[in-house]
Amino acid sequence: MAQRNAPADTAPGSSAELFGEVLKHYREAAGLTQTALAREIPCDRSHVARVEGGTRVPQDRFAARCDELLRTGGVLTRIWAKVDWYPNVEHPDWFKRRALMDARAVAVRLYETHRIPGLLQTEDYMRWLFSLRVAEPAAVEERVRARLSRQTRFLAPGGPLLIAVLEEACLRNVVGGAGIMVHQCAHLLDAGQRPNVRIQVAPSDAPHLARPKTSMSLITLPDEPDCVYSESLNRGHSTADPHLYAANSRAYDVLRADVLSARESAALIRDVMEGYRHHALDQEQPQRGRRRRLRGNRVRCPRPRPRP
Repeated sequence: MAQRNAPADTAPGSSAELFGEVLKHYREAAGLTQTALAREIPCDRSHVARVEGGTRVPQDRFAARCDELLRTGGVLTRIWAKVDWYPNVEHPDWFKRRALMDARAVAVRLYETHRIPGLLQTEDYMRWLFSLRVAEPAAVEERVRARLSRQTRFLAPGGPLLIAVLEEACLRNVVGGAGIMVHQCAHLLDAGQRPNVRIQVAPSDAPHLARPKTSMSLITLPDEPDCVYSESLNRGHSTADPHLYAANSRAYDVLRADVLSARESAALIRDVMEGYRHHALDQEQPQRGRRRRLRGNRVRCPRPRPRP
């Protein structure tokens, strides 16, 4: 779905709130709690709560799944397609050209070295990254909204081609903890099932791979020369030089042919995700045990009971 700008007198988020109200109506009519609906989708209860409150953007598959579970006849999917989820978002000045290219591109081919690319990040993943660099919470949320706005058309039905070659380090570098990484890996697996998205992983133990020196994007624009985009610290670099594009495109295609296939990459992502899931459970269980032993701020010690 292409990004649309709401009229100046339209309150930001109003259409998102309408979607949330309709979802809440059908959920309550079906006699389901937020927890019960989340269990069936599946997702976190907080995700359902935020969508109903108009503060979180659902994917089209979320709307379609809710239509199926709540037997709405496709109402939510039709509303989802008409909502302007990101009115008046603002990108940093140095990134605006890239954002405009994403809004018009017919194909984007990515190579990333250390982090999940922005077009494939979850909301929690990007929020954690922004919070490390931006002190003001409101500014963090604005950056999150802006980054999410770039994803919409790529993850919508019939979206532009998106191919991502990720170094294995992108999966292994922990952002925000094991729980966030579990959801991030699950999001990659879900995105990779879409007909216009392919995700491949360059394994860290493959020294034969001819890796580019830095992350880059090869962007195909309608009626314009193809473009190579890369970044340095707080600066974006783009060039439409045909010789540079041809050289980088050739290197990218060779790399993509030598890395894991999309299916093999999905298997690796699942293995990494399970590792994070077990780690999250290992961290959670001692905390539960500790909470059971506490009353207020004191340790609960078992009292000796008289023998019969």
